[in-house]
Amino acid sequence: MGITRIIVLGIALLAGGVAAFLAYNLATAPATVEVVEPASSINTVEVLVANQDISIGTSLSPDLVEWRSWPQSGLSERFLDRIDNPGALEEVVQAIARASFFEGEPITEGKLIRPDSGFLSAILPAGKRAVATNIAADTSAGGFILPNDRVDVIMTRQKEDPVAGEIEYVTETILNNVRVLAIDQTIEDQNGEQVVVGQTATLELTPDQAQILTVAQQLSERLTLALRSIADAAGEDGSRDAHHLVSGSKQNGAVTVVKSGVARDVGGIR
Repeated sequence: MGITRIIVLGIALLAGGVAAFLAYNLATAPATVEVVEPASSINTVEVLVANQDISIGTSLSPDLVEWRSWPQSGLSERFLDRIDNPGALEEVVQAIARASFFEGEPITEGKLIRPDSGFLSAILPAGKRAVATNIAADTSAGGFILPNDRVDVIMTRQKEDPVAGEIEYVTETILNNVRVLAIDQTIEDQNGEQVVVGQTATLELTPDQAQILTVAQQLSERLTLALRSIADAAGEDGSRDAHHLVSGSKQNGAVTVVKSGVARDVGGIR
């Protein structure tokens, strides 16, 4: 046998031995065990929550609320927890929702009205008044004005021209950017499922605005509600309201007279 063959055979035997040694060591080596640390426990407490969506004005019943676990780290003093208020579920029955609750939202006293309180007076902000006015489809944006929308109130009345002896129609925006509290007895839009044309709109007004609307109802043949864009709902303080109707001020309001199909701006109504 040649020297070359002997060398090749020796190298092959050596390589085989090394491979066998490595295979044996890998087979007998202990398996690596991944240690998973247990998750830290979260302390919870039971909180009274709505188990379904609750609309504003709804009288609460036992089937609308339930106890659910809530992280203690996220517990608010406004929540009704079972430790400090064990009888809360029974106590909120017959209370009225001052505002809407979403499913899973904790029940809080600030959004409830007890049965012995008036509902509309409870949802009115301090210093505001609720005043109703008659409406129809053609005076309320085709019936698409809903509770919580913002509107301008426009007054239209007849005025006789003493010179020409003709009847003119005078229009004036008497209230700006006021909130609609309710349409008839509906105080909240029910997910926009349907549009109901009401006959009465209840508006949220200041005392001055309430007087202006009352005077306008006596002067006017009709009042129209002009729906405002949600983008225009903020920023006005009522300074553009028709205070001259009740104050006797000499200041002119923004009045438009329509005569023979031609509109022209004139001084305010005195």
